[in-house]
Amino acid sequence: MFLQRFDPVSSTYTYLLACDRTKQAVLIDPVLEQRERDLALVAELGAAVRWVLDTHVHADHVTGAAALKASLPEAPPTAVGMACEAAGYDRPLLDGDELPFGDEVLAVIATPGHTPGSMTFHWRDRLFTGDALLIGGCGRTDFQQGDAGQLYDAITGRLFTLPGETLVYPGHDYRGRRVSCIEEERTTNPRLAGRSRGDFIALMAALDLPRPRLIDLAVPANKQAGSLPQAV
Repeated sequence: MFLQRFDPVSSTYTYLLACDRTKQAVLIDPVLEQRERDLALVAELGAAVRWVLDTHVHADHVTGAAALKASLPEAPPTAVGMACEAAGYDRPLLDGDELPFGDEVLAVIATPGHTPGSMTFHWRDRLFTGDALLIGGCGRTDFQQGDAGQLYDAITGRLFTLPGETLVYPGHDYRGRRVSCIEEERTTNPRLAGRSRGDFIALMAALDLPRPRLIDLAVPANKQAGSLPQAV
């Protein structure tokens, strides 16, 4: 079972994966303001959430991880990459970790660069890339200890080496696109296709993007899985 949901304010995609037999489920990148939506979805499906995961410490919205854990009867553990140094999560994730849910397993792939602890989750033929690899783009690298060289290495060395038909489900899209694939991104992504590592680093340094509006609220809150008083 697989569902993709969208938050129009932050353009964030939240994903629910569930084992068809056991109904054990995983939630990826929940948004605090969509807590009631996600709880209703879980109840409608009769799912038991096994994990609540964030691909990284977000700067553009407050995660719903802690709020969902507190609201769900199974109190599922929350998890994020260890290198995020986010003390409010139950489990720090490392490259190569495997997260079981029912008969299914979610594999963890370290894809640092947007943030040091950014992780991609691999399930069946699908990647949940957070802000590392976007459709026709990638995450910015100009704050939260971002590193364009690391991001280039992670995308080209870890993700672009997977089979071309592997589906790419990003953490955001600002044009309403819902899914891509590795072959499409490898060959047409304007930030990456045909660019050397040096070209990519220079491109990222010249982007001059505006500061995320919610960063001063979101980052401290998300270091605590969204549980700081001002984030509730």
